[in-house]
Amino acid sequence: MELDSALEAPSREESSLSGELSPSALGQAFSKILHSLTRPEARRGNVKDVALKDLGDLIEATECDRLFEGSGARLRGMPETLGQVAKAVEKYAAPRKEEEGGGDGHSEVAEKAAKVGLLFLKLLGKVETAKNSLVGPAWQTGLHHLAGPVYIFAITHSLEQPWTTPRSREVAREVLTLLLQVTECSSVAGFLRGENEDEKGSLSVILGLLKPDLNKESWKNNPAIKHVFSWTLQQVTRPWLSQHLERVLPASLLISDDYQTENKILGVHCLHHIVLNVPAADLLQYNRAQVLYHAVFNHLYTPEHHLIQAVLLCLLDLFPILEKTLHWKGDGARPTTHCDEVLQLILTHMEPEHRLLLRRTYARNLPAFVKRLRILTVRHLKRLERVIIGYLEVYDGPEEEARLKILETLKLLMQHTWPRVSCRLVVLLKALLKLICDVARDPNLTPESVKSALLQEATDCLILLDHCSQGRVKGLLAKIPQSCEDRKVVNCITKVQQVSEGAPYDGT
Repeated sequence: MELDSALEAPSREESSLSGELSPSALGQAFSKILHSLTRPEARRGNVKDVALKDLGDLIEATECDRLFEGSGARLRGMPETLGQVAKAVEKYAAPRKEEEGGGDGHSEVAEKAAKVGLLFLKLLGKVETAKNSLVGPAWQTGLHHLAGPVYIFAITHSLEQPWTTPRSREVAREVLTLLLQVTECSSVAGFLRGENEDEKGSLSVILGLLKPDLNKESWKNNPAIKHVFSWTLQQVTRPWLSQHLERVLPASLLISDDYQTENKILGVHCLHHIVLNVPAADLLQYNRAQVLYHAVFNHLYTPEHHLIQAVLLCLLDLFPILEKTLHWKGDGARPTTHCDEVLQLILTHMEPEHRLLLRRTYARNLPAFVKRLRILTVRHLKRLERVIIGYLEVYDGPEEEARLKILETLKLLMQHTWPRVSCRLVVLLKALLKLICDVARDPNLTPESVKSALLQEATDCLILLDHCSQGRVKGLLAKIPQSCEDRKVVNCITKVQQVSEGAPYDGT
């Protein structure tokens, strides 16, 4: 047993004498530790724990110049060996497959992460010392191999996740801080893209390390991988992201194309970041924008409000890119756009929708579609009319977000499609008056500020409706103040009449 252990990892007595080891013996010691860390855990559960302790002792006892500089062939490969050891140590502390976990598994991962974090702090401390003592690029070569695995470890355990604890997060953040200090980077974004124009940055290396775990067969084996990828992607903006498009787009599509809503949302956020930070020309090349559009569009059939919100925001920023290739020559009807297609589907879903969270999500994004289509919204006017009237009739809770957004949509609709509004005068006028009466007599616990906002928006809509119908609203409302006893309703009607007569009004 003792002999077997001695063969698998160097003993603490041997590592304490590492300063006297020959270059070949030092390299052999690290190779043995690497072998112990990468062997299947099922064969011997405690071998990796022992190897980790021995690695810490070996690093602590070895002088920095022995780690990063030398003339022997084996020592010239020492930085690469250290990088492989760092990669194995990062895998040792990584969380296990989601279904294998549980509370006990997560606590074990956090304990391992705390130990590994302290080891990485020692190793980065050696690099910092080497910077001040070595001449030449030896320490830079060592740091090049170490930075990727150390960064992945730090991000995996510094984010608040089920497999982390306050202690493991604290250690991981210390590791990240020291990594930025050693690499002389002011921020994570600078570390990834390069602090200066002539610096390459570490994003390419990190994406290369993540790639084996970001394929269809393996990406769920480590639940942290998707979060590390997503968080890293969000740190890189234009113009630096475009050169990595071919590596980040497939991974984002993979995460998005999953049955779990959480992963769908994470993937859509990644795709949205790509849309915002990659030039339109690059997205249009090889039909990438169309692929992205169809991947995101299909999520609109999943009735989950957080996902719908993420999808609609992404699509609204994607439309200008997709429509760059559309050219109207003026000799016929304008071609329908992707925005038309999405709005048509949204209105189809909005009409029968009864779940408040989804209603609010749809209503929240509806004004942006009217702003986008402008006069072309007339293609959807009949269905929009039904949706607006239906949503104005339903109480939406104390904040009344849905009804406020629907009133904003109605205002925009009348501004952009005013020639088609007068024929809908009676229907819209009835809906607005009913809303005003309902809000004025509302017995619910709706805050007064929300009631005032609803009445203000409804009044603005009546004023616009009056302008669109050449003053007919004023005549239809003329007798209401004489017969109505509700002060709030009368005030709204009076404001409409005053503005119609040319009196100044601050609400428009």
